[in-house]
Amino acid sequence: MRKLAETLLALGLGILVGALVMALWGHDPWSSYAYLLAGALGNTRALMSTISRSLGLVLTGLTFAVGARAGLFNIGAQGQMLLGAVVALSCGLLRLPAGVHLVMALLFAAIAGMIWALPVAVLKLTRGVSEVISTIMLNWVAHWLVLYLVVQKLSDPILGQRTFTAPLGMRFPVIKGELTWALALVLATALFFWWFLWHHAKGYEIRAAGLNPRAAAAAGISVRGAMFTALLLGGVAAAWAGAIQVLGRFPYAITSDLANLGSLGFDGIAVALIGRNHPLGILAGAFFFGTLATGAAKMGLRGIPIDMIYIVQGVIVVSMAAPEALRLIRIRRPAVALREEEG
Repeated sequence: MRKLAETLLALGLGILVGALVMALWGHDPWSSYAYLLAGALGNTRALMSTISRSLGLVLTGLTFAVGARAGLFNIGAQGQMLLGAVVALSCGLLRLPAGVHLVMALLFAAIAGMIWALPVAVLKLTRGVSEVISTIMLNWVAHWLVLYLVVQKLSDPILGQRTFTAPLGMRFPVIKGELTWALALVLATALFFWWFLWHHAKGYEIRAAGLNPRAAAAAGISVRGAMFTALLLGGVAAAWAGAIQVLGRFPYAITSDLANLGSLGFDGIAVALIGRNHPLGILAGAFFFGTLATGAAKMGLRGIPIDMIYIVQGVIVVSMAAPEALRLIRIRRPAVALREEEG
Protein backbone atom coordinates (compact mmCIF):
# COMPACT_ATOMS: atom_id res chain seq x y z
CA MET A 1 0.00 0.00 0.00
CA ARG A 2 2.86 2.39 0.78
CA LYS A 3 4.39 1.93 -2.67
CA LEU A 4 1.00 2.42 -4.32
CA ALA A 5 0.48 5.61 -2.33
CA GLU A 6 3.95 6.83 -3.32
CA THR A 7 3.21 6.15 -6.97
CA LEU A 8 -0.14 7.95 -6.92
CA LEU A 9 1.36 10.89 -5.03
CA ALA A 10 4.27 11.16 -7.45
CA LEU A 11 1.93 10.94 -10.45
CA GLY A 12 -0.29 13.69 -9.06
CA LEU A 13 2.74 15.87 -8.32
CA GLY A 14 4.11 15.32 -11.80
CA ILE A 15 0.82 16.23 -13.45
CA LEU A 16 0.52 19.40 -11.36
CA VAL A 17 4.09 20.50 -12.07
CA GLY A 18 3.56 19.77 -15.75
CA ALA A 19 0.39 21.85 -15.70
CA LEU A 20 2.24 24.73 -14.03
CA VAL A 21 4.97 24.70 -16.68
CA MET A 22 2.35 24.66 -19.44
CA ALA A 23 0.53 27.60 -17.87
CA LEU A 24 3.77 29.58 -17.62
CA TRP A 25 4.34 28.98 -21.33
CA GLY A 26 0.86 30.26 -22.16
CA HIS A 27 -0.94 26.96 -22.80
CA ASP A 28 -4.11 25.71 -21.15
CA PRO A 29 -2.80 22.68 -19.23
CA TRP A 30 -6.06 20.82 -18.75
CA SER A 31 -7.13 21.01 -22.38
CA SER A 32 -3.59 19.94 -23.32
CA TYR A 33 -3.89 16.86 -21.13
CA ALA A 34 -7.31 16.20 -22.67
CA TYR A 35 -5.73 16.26 -26.13
CA LEU A 36 -3.05 13.86 -24.93
CA LEU A 37 -5.60 11.36 -23.60
CA ALA A 38 -7.75 11.67 -26.72
CA GLY A 39 -4.75 11.06 -28.95
CA ALA A 40 -3.71 7.97 -27.00
CA LEU A 41 -7.01 6.44 -25.90
CA GLY A 42 -9.73 8.28 -27.81
CA ASN A 43 -10.59 5.48 -30.25
CA THR A 44 -9.70 1.89 -31.08
CA ARG A 45 -6.98 2.86 -33.54
CA ALA A 46 -5.33 5.14 -30.98
CA LEU A 47 -5.55 2.47 -28.28
CA MET A 48 -3.95 -0.15 -30.54
CA SER A 49 -1.12 2.28 -31.31
CA THR A 50 -0.60 3.00 -27.62
CA ILE A 51 -0.42 -0.68 -26.71
CA SER A 52 1.95 -1.34 -29.62
CA ARG A 53 4.28 1.43 -28.45
CA SER A 54 4.23 -0.04 -24.95
CA LEU A 55 5.40 -3.54 -25.83
CA GLY A 56 9.11 -2.87 -26.21
CA LEU A 57 9.08 -0.79 -23.04
CA VAL A 58 7.74 -3.74 -21.06
CA LEU A 59 10.68 -5.89 -22.13
CA THR A 60 13.41 -3.31 -21.48
CA GLY A 61 11.71 -2.52 -18.18
CA LEU A 62 11.96 -6.20 -17.24
CA THR A 63 15.65 -6.12 -18.17
CA PHE A 64 16.34 -3.38 -15.65
CA ALA A 65 13.99 -4.83 -13.04
CA VAL A 66 15.53 -8.30 -12.88
CA GLY A 67 18.95 -6.71 -12.48
CA ALA A 68 17.69 -4.38 -9.79
CA ARG A 69 16.19 -7.33 -7.92
CA ALA A 70 19.71 -8.80 -7.84
CA GLY A 71 21.21 -5.53 -6.58
CA LEU A 72 22.49 -4.39 -9.98
CA PHE A 73 22.00 -1.11 -11.83
CA ASN A 74 21.88 -2.58 -15.32
CA ILE A 75 21.65 0.07 -18.04
CA GLY A 76 22.75 -2.24 -20.85
CA ALA A 77 19.29 -2.81 -22.31
CA GLN A 78 19.88 -0.23 -25.04
CA GLY A 79 22.81 -2.06 -26.58
CA GLN A 80 21.18 -5.46 -26.17
CA MET A 81 18.00 -4.13 -27.77
CA LEU A 82 19.93 -2.83 -30.79
CA LEU A 83 21.73 -6.14 -31.24
CA GLY A 84 18.48 -8.07 -30.91
CA ALA A 85 16.87 -5.94 -33.62
CA VAL A 86 19.66 -6.31 -36.16
CA VAL A 87 20.14 -10.04 -35.52
CA ALA A 88 16.40 -10.72 -35.81
CA LEU A 89 16.21 -8.75 -39.05
CA SER A 90 19.31 -10.49 -40.43
CA CYS A 91 17.47 -13.79 -40.13
CA GLY A 92 15.38 -12.50 -43.02
CA LEU A 93 18.31 -13.43 -45.26
CA LEU A 94 17.54 -17.09 -44.51
CA ARG A 95 14.87 -18.99 -46.40
CA LEU A 96 12.66 -20.71 -43.85
CA PRO A 97 8.96 -21.62 -43.61
CA ALA A 98 6.57 -19.05 -42.15
CA GLY A 99 6.27 -19.41 -38.38
CA VAL A 100 9.55 -21.28 -38.13
CA HIS A 101 11.22 -18.18 -39.51
CA LEU A 102 9.78 -16.04 -36.71
CA VAL A 103 10.76 -18.53 -34.02
CA MET A 104 14.32 -18.75 -35.33
CA ALA A 105 14.61 -14.96 -35.48
CA LEU A 106 13.52 -14.69 -31.84
CA LEU A 107 15.89 -17.50 -30.84
CA PHE A 108 18.91 -15.90 -32.51
CA ALA A 109 17.97 -12.50 -31.05
CA ALA A 110 17.84 -14.03 -27.55
CA ILE A 111 21.27 -15.60 -28.04
CA ALA A 112 22.64 -12.24 -29.22
CA GLY A 113 21.22 -10.53 -26.13
CA MET A 114 22.82 -13.07 -23.80
CA ILE A 115 26.16 -12.83 -25.60
CA TRP A 116 26.11 -9.03 -25.25
CA ALA A 117 25.28 -9.33 -21.54
CA LEU A 118 28.00 -11.93 -20.94
CA PRO A 119 31.00 -9.52 -20.83
CA VAL A 120 29.14 -7.40 -18.28
CA ALA A 121 28.58 -10.43 -16.07
CA VAL A 122 32.15 -11.71 -16.44
CA LEU A 123 33.75 -8.33 -15.74
CA LYS A 124 31.45 -7.79 -12.77
CA LEU A 125 31.93 -11.17 -11.16
CA THR A 126 35.63 -11.75 -11.87
CA ARG A 127 37.14 -8.26 -11.78
CA GLY A 128 34.56 -6.25 -9.86
CA VAL A 129 33.99 -3.83 -12.76
CA SER A 130 30.89 -1.70 -12.23
CA GLU A 131 28.04 -2.80 -14.46
CA VAL A 132 27.25 0.86 -15.06
CA ILE A 133 30.63 1.46 -16.72
CA SER A 134 30.70 -1.76 -18.75
CA THR A 135 27.13 -1.40 -20.00
CA ILE A 136 27.66 2.22 -21.05
CA MET A 137 30.71 1.18 -23.05
CA LEU A 138 28.94 -1.79 -24.64
CA ASN A 139 25.91 0.36 -25.48
CA TRP A 140 28.12 2.57 -27.64
CA VAL A 141 29.87 -0.39 -29.23
CA ALA A 142 26.47 -1.86 -30.09
CA HIS A 143 25.22 1.47 -31.44
CA TRP A 144 28.06 1.91 -33.92
CA LEU A 145 28.17 -1.77 -34.84
CA VAL A 146 24.45 -1.83 -35.62
CA LEU A 147 24.67 1.47 -37.48
CA TYR A 148 27.46 0.06 -39.65
CA LEU A 149 25.49 -3.10 -40.41
CA VAL A 150 22.32 -1.15 -41.19
CA VAL A 151 24.00 1.32 -43.54
CA GLN A 152 26.68 -0.85 -45.13
CA LYS A 153 25.43 -4.44 -45.11
CA LEU A 154 21.64 -4.58 -44.75
CA SER A 155 20.58 -1.43 -46.61
CA ASP A 156 17.68 -1.67 -49.06
CA PRO A 157 19.19 -1.05 -52.53
CA ILE A 158 16.05 0.80 -53.69
CA LEU A 159 14.90 2.78 -50.65
CA GLY A 160 18.40 3.42 -49.32
CA GLN A 161 17.38 5.11 -46.06
CA ARG A 162 16.58 1.85 -44.30
CA THR A 163 17.30 -1.85 -44.32
CA PHE A 164 15.44 -4.43 -46.34
CA THR A 165 11.96 -5.24 -45.07
CA ALA A 166 11.44 -8.29 -42.87
CA PRO A 167 9.77 -11.08 -44.89
CA LEU A 168 6.05 -11.60 -44.29
CA GLY A 169 6.64 -15.08 -42.90
CA MET A 170 8.98 -13.69 -40.24
CA ARG A 171 6.61 -11.01 -38.95
CA PHE A 172 4.16 -11.19 -36.08
CA PRO A 173 0.58 -11.45 -37.41
CA VAL A 174 -1.51 -8.30 -37.07
CA ILE A 175 -4.32 -8.22 -34.49
CA LYS A 176 -5.78 -4.83 -35.42
CA GLY A 177 -4.33 -1.54 -36.55
CA GLU A 178 -0.72 -1.24 -35.39
CA LEU A 179 -1.03 -4.00 -32.79
CA THR A 180 0.44 -7.42 -33.60
CA TRP A 181 0.72 -10.74 -31.81
CA ALA A 182 4.00 -9.52 -30.36
CA LEU A 183 1.58 -8.69 -27.54
CA ALA A 184 1.40 -12.41 -26.69
CA LEU A 185 5.19 -12.70 -26.50
CA VAL A 186 5.44 -9.67 -24.22
CA LEU A 187 2.67 -10.81 -21.88
CA ALA A 188 4.14 -14.32 -21.72
CA THR A 189 7.59 -12.89 -20.94
CA ALA A 190 6.21 -10.66 -18.19
CA LEU A 191 4.29 -13.62 -16.74
CA PHE A 192 7.44 -15.75 -16.83
CA PHE A 193 9.49 -13.09 -15.03
CA TRP A 194 6.78 -12.82 -12.37
CA TRP A 195 6.65 -16.60 -11.90
CA PHE A 196 10.42 -16.96 -11.96
CA LEU A 197 11.15 -14.18 -9.46
CA TRP A 198 8.38 -15.02 -6.99
CA HIS A 199 7.71 -18.75 -7.45
CA HIS A 200 11.04 -20.34 -8.39
CA ALA A 201 14.04 -21.08 -6.19
CA LYS A 202 16.45 -19.23 -8.49
CA GLY A 203 14.19 -16.21 -8.50
CA TYR A 204 14.09 -16.27 -4.71
CA GLU A 205 17.89 -16.32 -4.69
CA ILE A 206 18.00 -13.29 -7.01
CA ARG A 207 15.67 -11.32 -4.75
CA ALA A 208 17.49 -12.41 -1.61
CA ALA A 209 20.85 -11.41 -3.09
CA GLY A 210 19.49 -8.00 -3.98
CA LEU A 211 17.73 -7.32 -0.69
CA ASN A 212 20.57 -8.39 1.61
CA PRO A 213 23.64 -9.94 -0.01
CA ARG A 214 25.31 -10.61 3.35
CA ALA A 215 22.36 -12.60 4.65
CA ALA A 216 21.96 -14.38 1.31
CA ALA A 217 25.62 -15.42 1.29
CA ALA A 218 25.37 -16.57 4.92
CA ALA A 219 22.38 -18.72 3.95
CA GLY A 220 24.41 -20.44 1.25
CA ILE A 221 23.02 -18.52 -1.72
CA SER A 222 25.49 -17.75 -4.49
CA VAL A 223 25.23 -13.98 -4.86
CA ARG A 224 27.46 -14.10 -7.93
CA GLY A 225 25.31 -16.80 -9.50
CA ALA A 226 22.18 -14.76 -8.87
CA MET A 227 23.72 -11.73 -10.57
CA PHE A 228 24.89 -13.83 -13.52
CA THR A 229 21.40 -15.26 -14.05
CA ALA A 230 19.77 -11.84 -13.75
CA LEU A 231 22.08 -10.29 -16.35
CA LEU A 232 21.54 -13.07 -18.89
CA LEU A 233 17.77 -13.06 -18.43
CA GLY A 234 17.80 -9.30 -18.89
CA GLY A 235 19.78 -9.72 -22.10
CA VAL A 236 17.09 -11.97 -23.56
CA ALA A 237 14.27 -9.57 -22.70
CA ALA A 238 16.10 -6.55 -24.11
CA ALA A 239 16.98 -8.38 -27.33
CA TRP A 240 13.35 -9.33 -27.81
CA ALA A 241 12.40 -5.68 -27.35
CA GLY A 242 14.53 -4.90 -30.39
CA ALA A 243 13.22 -7.90 -32.31
CA ILE A 244 9.58 -6.90 -31.97
CA GLN A 245 10.40 -3.40 -33.21
CA VAL A 246 11.36 -4.87 -36.59
CA LEU A 247 9.14 -7.97 -36.64
CA GLY A 248 6.03 -6.50 -35.04
CA ARG A 249 5.93 -2.81 -35.96
CA PHE A 250 5.92 -0.79 -39.17
CA PRO A 251 8.11 -0.34 -41.24
CA TYR A 252 9.35 -3.87 -40.37
CA ALA A 253 12.87 -2.62 -40.98
CA ILE A 254 15.55 -0.47 -39.32
CA THR A 255 15.94 3.10 -40.51
CA SER A 256 19.45 4.30 -41.32
CA ASP A 257 19.46 6.61 -38.28
CA LEU A 258 18.07 3.89 -35.96
CA ALA A 259 15.21 6.29 -35.15
CA ASN A 260 12.50 3.62 -35.13
CA LEU A 261 14.44 1.75 -32.43
CA GLY A 262 14.74 4.94 -30.40
CA SER A 263 15.90 4.87 -26.80
CA LEU A 264 13.82 1.90 -25.67
CA GLY A 265 16.60 0.60 -23.46
CA PHE A 266 16.95 3.82 -21.49
CA ASP A 267 13.20 4.46 -21.37
CA GLY A 268 12.79 1.00 -19.90
CA ILE A 269 14.72 2.12 -16.82
CA ALA A 270 12.10 4.77 -16.11
CA VAL A 271 9.33 2.25 -16.77
CA ALA A 272 10.85 -0.21 -14.30
CA LEU A 273 11.23 2.45 -11.63
CA ILE A 274 7.64 3.57 -12.15
CA GLY A 275 6.51 -0.05 -11.89
CA ARG A 276 8.58 -0.61 -8.73
CA ASN A 277 10.57 -3.35 -10.50
CA HIS A 278 7.58 -5.68 -10.47
CA PRO A 279 6.40 -7.26 -13.76
CA LEU A 280 2.78 -6.23 -13.18
CA GLY A 281 3.81 -2.71 -12.30
CA ILE A 282 6.03 -2.60 -15.39
CA LEU A 283 3.05 -3.48 -17.59
CA ALA A 284 1.20 -0.50 -16.15
CA GLY A 285 4.26 1.76 -16.36
CA ALA A 286 4.87 0.83 -19.99
CA PHE A 287 1.24 1.55 -20.88
CA PHE A 288 1.56 4.91 -19.15
CA PHE A 289 4.70 5.68 -21.15
CA GLY A 290 3.05 4.50 -24.36
CA THR A 291 0.11 6.78 -23.62
CA LEU A 292 2.45 9.76 -23.31
CA ALA A 293 4.26 8.88 -26.54
CA THR A 294 1.10 8.38 -28.60
CA GLY A 295 -0.78 11.31 -27.08
CA ALA A 296 2.17 13.64 -27.66
CA ALA A 297 1.41 13.67 -31.39
CA LYS A 298 -2.13 14.92 -30.70
CA MET A 299 -0.81 17.67 -28.46
CA GLY A 300 1.65 18.68 -31.16
CA LEU A 301 -1.17 19.10 -33.68
CA ARG A 302 -2.72 21.63 -31.29
CA GLY A 303 0.35 23.85 -31.46
CA ILE A 304 2.02 22.74 -28.23
CA PRO A 305 5.80 22.60 -28.85
CA ILE A 306 7.39 19.15 -28.72
CA ASP A 307 9.83 20.48 -26.10
CA MET A 308 6.87 21.11 -23.82
CA ILE A 309 5.79 17.51 -24.22
CA TYR A 310 9.27 16.30 -23.26
CA ILE A 311 9.19 18.51 -20.17
CA VAL A 312 5.85 17.08 -19.09
CA GLN A 313 7.07 13.52 -19.63
CA GLY A 314 10.31 14.16 -17.78
CA VAL A 315 8.66 15.78 -14.76
CA ILE A 316 6.15 12.97 -14.38
CA VAL A 317 8.74 10.22 -14.78
CA VAL A 318 11.22 11.80 -12.35
CA SER A 319 8.46 12.42 -9.80
CA MET A 320 7.38 8.79 -9.94
CA ALA A 321 10.84 7.25 -10.13
CA ALA A 322 12.65 9.22 -7.41
CA PRO A 323 11.48 7.16 -4.38
CA GLU A 324 12.44 3.86 -6.03
CA ALA A 325 15.79 5.24 -7.17
CA LEU A 326 16.63 6.18 -3.57
CA ARG A 327 15.68 2.67 -2.45
CA LEU A 328 17.96 1.14 -5.08
CA ILE A 329 20.88 3.25 -3.86
CA ARG A 330 20.30 2.05 -0.29
CA ILE A 331 20.16 -1.58 -1.46
CA ARG A 332 23.35 -1.29 -3.51
CA ARG A 333 25.53 -0.03 -0.65
CA PRO A 334 25.69 -3.32 1.30
CA ALA A 335 26.02 -5.27 -1.98
CA VAL A 336 29.07 -3.24 -2.97
CA ALA A 337 30.61 -3.64 0.48
CA LEU A 338 30.14 -7.41 0.37
CA ARG A 339 31.73 -7.73 -3.07
CA GLU A 340 34.70 -5.66 -1.91
CA GLU A 341 35.18 -8.02 1.02
CA GLU A 342 34.90 -11.08 -1.26
CA GLY A 343 37.31 -9.54 -3.78
